[in-house]
Amino acid sequence: MVFRRYVALGDSFTEGVGDPDPERPNGLRGWADRVAEVLAKQPGLGPGEFGYANLAIRGRKLAAILAEQVAPAVAMEPDLVSIYAGANDILRPKVDIDALLASYDVAIGRLADSGATVTMFTAYDPGISAVFRPVRGRMAIYNEGVREIADRHGALITDMWRMRDAPPWAIWDDDRMHLNSYGHSHIARAVLDRLGIDHGLAEPELPTRLVLTKAEARRENLRWAKEHAVPWVRRRVTGRSSGDLVSPKRPTLAPVD
Repeated sequence: MVFRRYVALGDSFTEGVGDPDPERPNGLRGWADRVAEVLAKQPGLGPGEFGYANLAIRGRKLAAILAEQVAPAVAMEPDLVSIYAGANDILRPKVDIDALLASYDVAIGRLADSGATVTMFTAYDPGISAVFRPVRGRMAIYNEGVREIADRHGALITDMWRMRDAPPWAIWDDDRMHLNSYGHSHIARAVLDRLGIDHGLAEPELPTRLVLTKAEARRENLRWAKEHAVPWVRRRVTGRSSGDLVSPKRPTLAPVD
């Protein structure tokens, strides 16, 4: 199948946080941009026949993603939609997973009924992180619900929970919450493989792994807490979001340069 109109929905994961590129909207590239760049070169496409929109905004929880992004996406009449949502909800102190999945199910049904190919994601496995390990059980329950939704509506799924083909230390950004450039590239290849697209993207070289002494590790953890964890908690307490002043990087279908 040749895709001509691709719309990406979601939060920071799909916006591309962790993969900086000052020449792009919002100063980010990310896996979805990388996927769109490959799709724009599909055999059989003429100049200007491929369009890509990215409505994702960092910090968005599932309800906001569905309320703000699904209807505009359907209106663009895409033949391919990707959506990742729910992780920001799971990380909150309290969450109704059943209610989340019920809302998600309705939205995926609407996207599938539009005739678009829908590709979804499970959340990553946080077992390697001492900070996020306490929500591992929640993530596993949510992911199984996501798999059921995908099965029900014939959606494709990139199962990040089961991805073990890249070392965890290599894919995460300095904030330990978002993918780095290597991680975004890794996901782009996984999505294209799931779509059955012959992409020819090579595995990038692994980043250098720093081996820290115990003292260096303690200092690094303190720095991370001050620069990333404390601001994240402060936003949660005050009801603010990192995406409050952020607009979609590609709000309408447009050619890929």
